[in-house]
Amino acid sequence: MAEDLEEDFEEGEGSEDSSESPKKGLPIKKILIIVLPILLLGGAGAGLYFSGILDGLLGKKKAEEAHATDAPAPPPPPKAVQAAAFMDLPEMLVNLQSTGRKQAFLKLRVALELEAITDQPRVEQMLPRIVDNFQVYLRELRIEDLQGASGMHLLREELLTRVNAAVKPVKVSDVLFKEMLVQ
Repeated sequence: MAEDLEEDFEEGEGSEDSSESPKKGLPIKKILIIVLPILLLGGAGAGLYFSGILDGLLGKKKAEEAHATDAPAPPPPPKAVQAAAFMDLPEMLVNLQSTGRKQAFLKLRVALELEAITDQPRVEQMLPRIVDNFQVYLRELRIEDLQGASGMHLLREELLTRVNAAVKPVKVSDVLFKEMLVQ
């Protein structure tokens, strides 16, 4: 009987060894077959949710639109359309900062774009202050500061800031260059 048990035991061990090698590959295949589609479906669902496509499929937008149509939206207030007004400033001639003996000059003619024609009297009243602010700033510039598109853009922004500070309640929309000569 002991011999029978030993033979059964030996046969059992042999059968386990031969059955273990296929079982080791089987759980990895099962995991891939089960987990991979779940991950793919989850990723696709998340993509649909975050892109907003899933809302349209589930009808959430229709429910939101139904709530939005219950209360009519008030009409936007009518905007008073006013034509822009332009005001020419007097020609300015200033000397620029230079390192050598040779002097550099800037001749500048600009126009101001006002938001309304009714703002022109206020700007005319403050014209001496505007010209003074412009000349003080322009005299600090060097020729290198005026070169290229970035130099022109910086000059425009600085002049706009200074003119808006001088005519405070009035808003100047833009500074337009009519003539600019560096010599």
